[in-house]
Amino acid sequence: MPNKHIVYHIPVCPFSQRLEILLALRGQEDAVDFRVVDITKPRDPELLAKTRGTTALPVLETAEGTILKESLVILRYLDEVVKGPSLRRSDPVEHAIESMLIAQEGPFTMAGYLFVMNRDPDQRDSHLEKFLGLYRTMNDFLMAHSPEGPFLFESFGLAEAVFTPMFKRFWFLEYYEDFALPDGPEYARVRQWKAACMAHDATDQVSKEEIVKLYYDYALGAGNGALVEGRQVSSFAFNPPWQARPWPPKDKYTTSASDAELGLLP
Repeated sequence: MPNKHIVYHIPVCPFSQRLEILLALRGQEDAVDFRVVDITKPRDPELLAKTRGTTALPVLETAEGTILKESLVILRYLDEVVKGPSLRRSDPVEHAIESMLIAQEGPFTMAGYLFVMNRDPDQRDSHLEKFLGLYRTMNDFLMAHSPEGPFLFESFGLAEAVFTPMFKRFWFLEYYEDFALPDGPEYARVRQWKAACMAHDATDQVSKEEIVKLYYDYALGAGNGALVEGRQVSSFAFNPPWQARPWPPKDKYTTSASDAELGLLP
């Protein structure tokens, strides 16, 4: 029986980073035992037995052996049980407001991942407009509920912990799609919020270089450790470490780098 909570995770996973941000905000990084799962290999049968066959990560095992799934569920649970000030707003109306903003995260995340995984140049503008439309929706929401900012309320809270890892993962859109928020009032408030979220000291668990290198296969349409045709090693492989690899080619539509070109061979 573990003597503290265990989180099975992928180090670069944005859904796991939400938990790391919460712990960093409280100075309680050692309150949870993070155990790394290599998604380029079949799942450990012992872990599959705990999760009853599901493979999505992160997964939390409580000190009593209960298995919790879904990052937002785990985040809210840790917010209640880990020592420190709550991320969740205590006022019912304010909590409802932050929950409404959090409800926008799912479509936003899906649109960003579909955008980077798109392999058809003729579909790029459609993905771009979908993604920008979701940014405009968030901008409208923030203008209605928090026009001054920079955060939704007076400090970094639950909504920020939910969205910040996605903002950082979408560095891969800046690199592979040359994405940038346009100038203009319809993006000004969400730009301010995004910048404040990403600059917070508790959110520096990952770097742009790490994201761009590890998510190269996503840019070629292969997610979750799947192999790109003609390749033998996933860009999510632990070895060689990402720090020792060259930056991947930016052109995702006409170029597919080899294992050797990506620095993935021993």
